[in-house]
Amino acid sequence: MEKNLYTIIVHSENVAGVLNQVTAVFTRRQINIESLNVSASSIPGVHKYTITAWTDPDTMEKVAKQISKKIDVVQTQYFTDDEIFQDEIALYKLKTQVLESNREVSKVIRRSGARIVEVNSVYSILIQDGLSSEITTLNEQLKALGCVLQFVRSGRVAITKSRFERVDEYLEKRQAKYEKSKQ
Repeated sequence: MEKNLYTIIVHSENVAGVLNQVTAVFTRRQINIESLNVSASSIPGVHKYTITAWTDPDTMEKVAKQISKKIDVVQTQYFTDDEIFQDEIALYKLKTQVLESNREVSKVIRRSGARIVEVNSVYSILIQDGLSSEITTLNEQLKALGCVLQFVRSGRVAITKSRFERVDEYLEKRQAKYEKSKQ
């Protein structure tokens, strides 16, 4: 079956151990996590996990269902790239001497839309945000020019293209159900 890159967005209560439970689902199915980003969400007390992984559609559906069953998980959704807005950030430490002596380096940087944020006699720091493929391309080009000392990139951050936040709708229904049960 053909594998696709999926972005899985998990909303969970802010409690210790949830990340371990979520990643264990991938480990049990022998699915490698390509990137992982965890942060507070726009909902107080709820964290958002953004995970990317290559797998087939059937397996992705099973993974999402398994994660959703975890006690502290509020909601799990998965998306293909055309269903989300996404971004990554990368930092590059470059050899200042090569940056100054090789005009091709500055041309590559300008074409990529990256910015130089620090320059000293030994190294220069470059920052770039964009799609994963853009970051990979710039890294390969700079490596080929022999100027990269260090490279680091963030995990993907993503938001849905939906007009409403599905987790908000879910939480509203859950709250209404809770209030009804109290009556």
